[in-house]
Amino acid sequence: MTLPEQLGWLLLLAVPVACVAWTVTHEELFREPREWLAAKSKAASSWPARKLFYMPTCEYCLSHYIALVAVLGTGFHLLLSDWRGSVLAIFGVVWVANIYMSAFVRLRLEIKIERTEAEILKARTDDSQAIESRHPQAAKVRVLSVPNRDAH
Repeated sequence: MTLPEQLGWLLLLAVPVACVAWTVTHEELFREPREWLAAKSKAASSWPARKLFYMPTCEYCLSHYIALVAVLGTGFHLLLSDWRGSVLAIFGVVWVANIYMSAFVRLRLEIKIERTEAEILKARTDDSQAIESRHPQAAKVRVLSVPNRDAH
């Protein structure tokens, strides 16, 4: 496989890895099992048990195991055609998948900020309309306080 083909596989294989890791660790569909695993990870007496129960609750941790299954399932190798290429592919897919998840988090945050700003603006508009309906003189005061942009 040529290097551009390998890079294409790397970028594409990271998509389902990121999707599955994000869904299992963040979405409502898996909330109950995730909460149970988180509680078990805190209550387990041995270190290996705590880590085993914690792994499915962390998107970074889980992405390693999903990438392992994806790379072994597809036979994808990165740069080298032996087992070392598989190891490079696993870590490469994890890295790209986590970039995708970080971008997704950023996008969701920006959407949430925009929605919150819109709600605040709507609430201010509703408040000012309510004040104007109760006090008609308030509308005149507000109109008088707006600077005249055409005068410049």
